[in-house]
Amino acid sequence: MARAVTIGNGKLLVGLDARGQVRDLYFPYVGEANHVSGASGNFVHRIGVFADGRISWLDDPEWKVTAGLEEGTCIGSLFAENQTLGITLSSKDAVHNEKDIFLRHFTIHNQKSEKREIKLFLAQQFRIFESRRGDTGFFDPRVNAIIHYKGDTTILVNAKSGKHSFQEYNIGLFGIEGREGTYLDAVDGVLERNPIEHGSVDSVLGLTFSIPGGASADAHYWIVCGFSIPEVHMLDEHVLNEEPERLIASTEAYWHAWLEKEQTDLSLLPVELQTLYRRSLMVMRVHTDNHGGIIASSDTDMLHHGRDTYSYVWPRDAAIIAHTFDETGYHDIAIRFFKFMADLIDPNGYLMHKYRTDGVLGSSWHPWIINGEPRLPIQEDETATVIFTLWEHYEIYRDIEFIESMYNRFIEPAAEFMCEYIEAFTGLPQASFDLWEEKYGTSTYTAASVYGGLMAAAKFANLLGKDNSSRTYQAVAQRIQEAIGEILFDKHESIFVKQVLHTADGELQYDRTLDASSLYGLLFFRVFDVDDDRITAMVNAVQERLSVHGNSKGYVRYEGDQYYRMSDAASPNPWVITTLWMARYYIEKAQKLSELKPALELLQWTASHATAGGVLAEQMHPETREQLSTAPLVWSHAEFVLAVRTYLEKVAAFKAEKKK
Repeated sequence: MARAVTIGNGKLLVGLDARGQVRDLYFPYVGEANHVSGASGNFVHRIGVFADGRISWLDDPEWKVTAGLEEGTCIGSLFAENQTLGITLSSKDAVHNEKDIFLRHFTIHNQKSEKREIKLFLAQQFRIFESRRGDTGFFDPRVNAIIHYKGDTTILVNAKSGKHSFQEYNIGLFGIEGREGTYLDAVDGVLERNPIEHGSVDSVLGLTFSIPGGASADAHYWIVCGFSIPEVHMLDEHVLNEEPERLIASTEAYWHAWLEKEQTDLSLLPVELQTLYRRSLMVMRVHTDNHGGIIASSDTDMLHHGRDTYSYVWPRDAAIIAHTFDETGYHDIAIRFFKFMADLIDPNGYLMHKYRTDGVLGSSWHPWIINGEPRLPIQEDETATVIFTLWEHYEIYRDIEFIESMYNRFIEPAAEFMCEYIEAFTGLPQASFDLWEEKYGTSTYTAASVYGGLMAAAKFANLLGKDNSSRTYQAVAQRIQEAIGEILFDKHESIFVKQVLHTADGELQYDRTLDASSLYGLLFFRVFDVDDDRITAMVNAVQERLSVHGNSKGYVRYEGDQYYRMSDAASPNPWVITTLWMARYYIEKAQKLSELKPALELLQWTASHATAGGVLAEQMHPETREQLSTAPLVWSHAEFVLAVRTYLEKVAAFKAEKKK
């Protein structure tokens, strides 16, 4: 189930599903340890309402639930109605912008005419550090709260209505010894108050209300995270002293101010595009760790269909997201990312496949030996893209002291590696894994990125008076550019091939699959001009062979793509990023205002595939339009922001030209 809401502060990230239930809780690094879902199973924090002698949980179909974000701020919003029970439940949800506190303000409305006793049950399933063993949960009478802990990770849960704390609780086991979960204790409306348990521990608390007919009652619930019991006691006291509602309000004000920092005039856009633009910025920020790492997604639901999640820092994806932050004025976030990358670069000058936000190497399936020969398990475009976007950063902010601090420890080693990692025979980069992490060879996209990275490095070297290095980097880049045009362009099919592999017997083995990334890479890294005849031919091929003709429309990654392909689908799945790449092409190519119409249509296509809460997935079903794979995919949101900005800039340029 995709995440309907992701909220956070760069240290604590909480993901809510479409029923308003907590599915992810990352702390203290964004995307690293998930203390709810994680690697151990698909767990959830359930919300239940007890009335008229029965319990009803929000995941029951009888509840009609809408979950999303409030407009213009990173505050979750939930509305649930159960007509059979005669109750509505709403909540306003926030992760405090300064302290590691997740807050929920619940409002229960009695739709019936008579006065009723109604109970709200809130159940927590924690797997601290994604392990089923060694957790402890206990009721702490000193602060009248429930505490879960393991090692130095401590989580406190509390709730109150008015001045009254929760009246009932229970702590027990789940997922072991035949125990489904302590939440089941709420079925009869009475909790047993077991004060402590260890192992695989969950908990549930209850609040009781006497609500007149047609009236409402409010409750506040919070989870605080820290590194010791005394620390979470202090955070709990802070919530009680400051009042939960004030903390939610201050967080709401912070996000309003954060968005106002971005001065792009969106008034020319349809309302749905304006809304998605702002929500995309917030999705990007929530998935950015305060130490600099930017993860691809916090959604761990796909973990239960595969071996791992997207909650890692891919240098390429993160570089494009950091570039988007630069373009929108949030340069401090981008700087932290570039410093994070500089700390991780191998002494030999390359970045690995992916990393965790704590700076540790991430999991990988790329081997160190291929066909019996040692090989680097890298995607070279990741190293190149970070250098390329770092130059884009400098072009905007001209922060020469920052660049000087990055040159010796990051820019120069990366540039030297890219110069050395070249095939003497072709002049192209040596083989590595492509950006889709599937094929080993020299892809058009990777070659384009290395060209862009080396041209950026040449500019940096020239800027700092390192003339010999600048000439070397530029010469190698220009040879790559020539080789792309001569070797990677198939004149017979008029396309740039997916990749080429130099085999052991000296032959060039071509993969002529049409791939959208080949076109995008050549344009994004400025290898060829948008009006180049080869680019025009490539665009024609992409339009003809990679566009989806089903209900969803959009563009697929490449011909025959099987990743998450549905058995009932006539074509591969359209992706958000590949569709937006085509929008970027139309924008760059346009010579008059009317020629921007195809780009605007693709922007509207993107918004139409977002959830009600403004979440963009990686891909979707070509017929049903159902979101597939991970959601949110932060790269999708970044590409949307970039496409909107280039669209608005082109519109402004046409209007300015018309006034002359």
